[in-house]
Amino acid sequence: MQRLALLLLLVASTAQAQTRHDSSAPIDFGANQIQLQDKANRAVLTGNVAVRQAEMTLNAQRVTVAYTGQVVDGNPQVSRLDAAGGVIVKRPDQVAKSQFAVYDLNRHIITMVGNVSLQQGGSNTVNGGRLTLNLDTGRAVIDGSTAPKASGSLPGGSVTTAPSGRVTGTFSVPKRANNAAPASRN
Repeated sequence: MQRLALLLLLVASTAQAQTRHDSSAPIDFGANQIQLQDKANRAVLTGNVAVRQAEMTLNAQRVTVAYTGQVVDGNPQVSRLDAAGGVIVKRPDQVAKSQFAVYDLNRHIITMVGNVSLQQGGSNTVNGGRLTLNLDTGRAVIDGSTAPKASGSLPGGSVTTAPSGRVTGTFSVPKRANNAAPASRN
């Protein structure tokens, strides 16, 4: 059944194809507070964090920005974003929500865990424990895996998953004309 749900998600993803994301575009951000930790090559953004890169936005309560230590044209080179607390990632015709997310800029992959929900095309929704979103291909894979309980050091407390550890969802069915005859099966 889980494979069927994944297959349906892939079919829906193909129908609602996403454009390739520009992971090399500048990253703009806003937050209530920023803490620069230069020796650790990171910055911690807290409070109503909003991050934008090209047509994608990421909102969360806390985002840790890891950079490589290299500076190009006066800007540190970002390699990873770790988000926690009410994470929402929006792309054209796609909204994903979770408790935690990691955006690996080198691999062009976003991994989201904890009560994941992916909505595409307005009414197609899939829920699960973990989402892996490939920004190059637009392929989204959700599984019902359970994440271990978070330690006290992680903001936001424990990670919750789909209640049954399964993937669930709803797909919309296109409206058809009443007079259309059903297709025959050979």
